[in-house]
Amino acid sequence: MKLVKTALALALLQSLLACTTVGPDYRVPDKAVVNNPSAAGSFIGAHDPAVAIAPVPDDWWKLYDDPQLNGLVQQAMTANTELRVASANLRRAVYIMGQVEAEGGLHGGFDFAAKRAQESGESFLLTEKLPVLNEGDVGLAVSYDLDLFGKLKRGEEAAHANAEGAQAALDLARVNVVAQTVRAYVMACSANRELSVAQHELDLQNHSVDITRRMANAGRGRNTDVLRAAAQADMLRANLPRFQADHDAAIYQLAVMVGKTPAEITQASIQCAEEPRLSQAIPVGDGAALLKRRPDIREAERQLATATAKIGVATADLYPDIKIGASVGSTGIFADLGTPAANRWGIGPLISWTIPDSGSRARIHAAEASTDAALGHFDGVVLGALKETETALTRYTHDLQRNADLRAARDKARQVAAENRTMYKAGRAPFLTSLDSDRTLASADAALAGSDSQLAQDQINLFLALGGGWQSAAKAQTTAEN
Repeated sequence: MKLVKTALALALLQSLLACTTVGPDYRVPDKAVVNNPSAAGSFIGAHDPAVAIAPVPDDWWKLYDDPQLNGLVQQAMTANTELRVASANLRRAVYIMGQVEAEGGLHGGFDFAAKRAQESGESFLLTEKLPVLNEGDVGLAVSYDLDLFGKLKRGEEAAHANAEGAQAALDLARVNVVAQTVRAYVMACSANRELSVAQHELDLQNHSVDITRRMANAGRGRNTDVLRAAAQADMLRANLPRFQADHDAAIYQLAVMVGKTPAEITQASIQCAEEPRLSQAIPVGDGAALLKRRPDIREAERQLATATAKIGVATADLYPDIKIGASVGSTGIFADLGTPAANRWGIGPLISWTIPDSGSRARIHAAEASTDAALGHFDGVVLGALKETETALTRYTHDLQRNADLRAARDKARQVAAENRTMYKAGRAPFLTSLDSDRTLASADAALAGSDSQLAQDQINLFLALGGGWQSAAKAQTTAEN
């Protein structure tokens, strides 16, 4: 009956103090940038025909309607090394969370010992020598931490937030892997396009060299005209190795993204003559959707929650730690184990308390400073996300206008070059005029190809800033793992 009364008294004490959870309860501070109304509004650069105020699709790379690209992204989601690391970090955080949660449960232990020994008589206040005996000890103990001041609860909050932060880090890795895979593919295609343009211009110039040489041999031109034309051909030919190197580097990057060595992916396995084209205007959504979608924002917010919970853990160290426990066992001569003379039992609370000192207060202040730092980091991530998105938007829309102007200039240069070439063959225009127009066309073609490549990179930068892709990537990776 006494045992029951003791247990009831301790349970009542715990219920009375259950609401005493020290430290601040977490919520996103009102002063956080994420709560600023201007952060959730429309993007400044969203008012352009090239973009649409529509939700960003989970699988944005499928807007290119390129089966080869879709397959590469799927491979990256199952084999990329960065994702393997992030996934392992998440599993570790989940196991740590389970470990912390287990600290608040019922704990038990069993021990058994046997030895042959001669005990000291004086330790029992005896003057004679004690005989050598077989001794034994067997016992079972259970305990439960009442967590009266919420140290374990705050620890669980911190562990949960840390695991959720690890999940956000994995999602962020997925966003980056998708973007890097698409970027490497686009770079390979752009290099093919620029190489083709350069080769075409070189072929035209070689043809011009041949015509110039024949006209010089026929007495209708000068040898210097042949040398000028040949020099222009050499200049164009010098561009070819650079584009080939860019193509090879992109292929090797693709190999890494899909978890292969450079030797395992062949040059012929990536077939694309130019950059993939979007089938519609880029959907960008608004600031509110961005703040919810970007994994790095979610990760920073969870880090703030973790830091806040650790203030409670540090504060709870100022107070006693009370456990209730019970034990039963038998200790004595081995032959007497289990008999009333050797049996023992006990029940009651165990109170441990380290008297607070200046160091204890310093730990709390350190935890508070860490929370301030986490809030500053959270605000910085939000501001950085908005800046990256607006910057990517304005670069894309302005590069689109530049691309249109370069395309118009290239078309005019092509027309002029064709007319001057015809007039030169007919003897109605000097060679230098034809040569200059060919140079202008070559420059215009190269500039347009470079602009097309930059536009493709701008699109990827914009999708990366928008933070999309991790949802479908997560589903694809889960499906592959199952």
